[in-house]
Amino acid sequence: MKFTINRPAFINQLNNVLRAISSKTTIPILTGLKMVVTDHSVILTGSDADITIESTLAASDSSYGLSIEEPGAIVLPARFFNEVIKKLPDKQATIEVFNGLQVRITSGTAEFTINGQDANNYPHLPEVESENTVELASDMLREVIDQTRIAVSKQESRPILTGIHVTLNNGILTAVATDSHRLAQRKVELPETADRDFDIVLPGASMTELAKMIADEKDGVKMQITENQALFIFGNTHFYSRLLEGNYPETSRLIPESSDTRLEITASDLLASIERASLLSHESRNNVVKLSVNPENKIATVSGTSADVGNVEEEINADQIVGNPLEISFNPDYMRDALKSFGQTKILISFTTALRPFTLVPTEEKANFVQLITPVRTY
Repeated sequence: MKFTINRPAFINQLNNVLRAISSKTTIPILTGLKMVVTDHSVILTGSDADITIESTLAASDSSYGLSIEEPGAIVLPARFFNEVIKKLPDKQATIEVFNGLQVRITSGTAEFTINGQDANNYPHLPEVESENTVELASDMLREVIDQTRIAVSKQESRPILTGIHVTLNNGILTAVATDSHRLAQRKVELPETADRDFDIVLPGASMTELAKMIADEKDGVKMQITENQALFIFGNTHFYSRLLEGNYPETSRLIPESSDTRLEITASDLLASIERASLLSHESRNNVVKLSVNPENKIATVSGTSADVGNVEEEINADQIVGNPLEISFNPDYMRDALKSFGQTKILISFTTALRPFTLVPTEEKANFVQLITPVRTY
């Protein structure tokens, strides 16, 4: 195996693949980077068993300056190899295998020799059939992930809740996440997929990495599903994620259908008030912020208290307040995450009672996006 490549372009692809490689894996070879060189490309693979990322560097792409002398395959210590490539002095780097599993890396006047492992011992990638393919706009997919992953559970006691439940049915893609204290649900109409359907749970951590990787992707993302894997194809990258096993709880019944008090406000305005109130709540033991709503006087107030530090009270400018008077307490961090997902849009917050979950929806397209938060009992 021997090839020469443009170093800066190589580093970009290495950084992508390294996202999937963890030093904590129980399978030693997965701390390595698999490199397969064919007559026309270099294929880099990294995996932690949950996520696998594969990048193909084609010789036909002039940005890589790729010159292949001899094909082959090797597994190299990922982090160390990446640091070596970063610190090489010249713009070009030549990598070759000799003496079986030793690798020589040369660039300018520098020469490194590192030990590799047999690529045949690296786990094989799952075969994903292309029949069940859905094409998604990258910005839409990223938005759906970002708006739902905030409600993914961090507790491993219920593994299924550490994922995002994604279904496709009758041309509607639905993504839901809940940690039993809050819920985020987003729907997107995909009329061209009316003949396809699936019901899967994708790990929240995997989807967070995917959202980062497609942030600058101009073209769409192809999504393919198998029994226990999902494959996302974009640019020259294949992103594999395992699926979580088990049945996701039925969440649609958790969303209230009626309300007694409604508040219409710009999400960013309320977010600023919540963040100021949380300065106090974070200093107290229970981390609670209170919202008082008085429809008769058209006044809504946010307040936070810390026995050690003091208190804050702020009247907020709501566009509309209707229904019954209400005082409700909640975790400001949950509220902050929910409000951030709406950006600058106007939202409608609907309450039933002080102890029942309340919902936040955009004033436009109410049916397509909902955040739900369970209040905190303070007495």
